[in-house]
Amino acid sequence: MCLILLALDARPDYPLVVAANRDEFYTRPTAPAGWWDDAPGVLAGRDLRGGGTWMGVSRGGRFAAVTNYRDTLPVSPDAPSRGHLVGGFLRGGEAPEAYLRALEGRAGEYAGFNLLVGEGGRLWYFGNRGGEPPRELVPGVYGVSNALLDTPWPKVERGKAGLRAILGGGGPVDPEALFRLLWDAEPAADPLLPDTGVGIELERVLSSPFIRSPEYGTRASTVLLAGRGAVTLVERGMAAGEEGWTERRFTFAASPAAAGQ
Repeated sequence: MCLILLALDARPDYPLVVAANRDEFYTRPTAPAGWWDDAPGVLAGRDLRGGGTWMGVSRGGRFAAVTNYRDTLPVSPDAPSRGHLVGGFLRGGEAPEAYLRALEGRAGEYAGFNLLVGEGGRLWYFGNRGGEPPRELVPGVYGVSNALLDTPWPKVERGKAGLRAILGGGGPVDPEALFRLLWDAEPAADPLLPDTGVGIELERVLSSPFIRSPEYGTRASTVLLAGRGAVTLVERGMAAGEEGWTERRFTFAASPAAAGQ
């Protein structure tokens, strides 16, 4: 994931709303969102190279998502996949705080990441590049890209403003409005670009919510609506080496009794 916009208890009818883009090399093999054969209670896409995922939910009401942290620090070729941080939480039964506290001591083994994990109306965040301990999020609207949570990059600020406008409109939240927010391909103005060490031209390419480039770009857009009675997940994604987009839609009743399935 390279952009996650989320609203926690911003509306009484939707305890959690998430709109997220996964950016990746077009050639990296990926499975679309679906119930996992080896963990039937987990609904997520899958990175077929690393085996993990970037975002998912469980029948028991667990949610997790990760983004990479963009920096110039060297990455060990033996570093574990960050996608397993998401899959590990979705498969398990630890409370969000306990899961992140256990991860904190070995977080340096991983390349830079931002991790969100939640269950039962509680959502926690931990990034291994900020020097801060895991923390629980209070109700509100948040955004994270490839820096720490709520770092005011243009795509994050634009996305949070758009999400607030959508949630403030009244009536059911329209997934199409969230997809339009995610598919904004307008780059940021040069004076607003961050300096992450990749050069100004690449900063421009990476500055829009939806990324297009010859070899790398947005591979999947996902909308999650967790209502009081049901969870709806809609993914629009592109398979490796393909140009067409396909949609997968799931609606189910989350139940703590299903945890661990």
